[in-house]
Amino acid sequence: MPTVEVADLKDDDFLLDVRENDEWRAGHAAGALHIPISEFVARYGELTEAAPQDGRVHVICRSGGRSAQVAMYLVQQGIDAVNVDGGMQVWEAAGRPVVTDEGQSGFVL
Repeated sequence: MPTVEVADLKDDDFLLDVRENDEWRAGHAAGALHIPISEFVARYGELTEAAPQDGRVHVICRSGGRSAQVAMYLVQQGIDAVNVDGGMQVWEAAGRPVVTDEGQSGFVL
């Protein structure tokens, strides 16, 4: 499974957050697309509409397990996708901003 370190992500990289709604509401990366893994198959079209046609999809969850499953599925669909190693826990620990939908400071649940 292709992975990328949080430290290697650039601010304009496309990020897909597959955590559940309560996790997202607590805090997420600004600009990420949120499609919970439990709704992913039904909402797959949202990703194909939002993702850059010639870019990579960086998939993130809390620690990397769920996002690895989604990244593998996307690769099987012919999409350039990678798992963000360590997920939002590493994102937060690295000092990357975690925000709520209201733009306030959030946290990783």
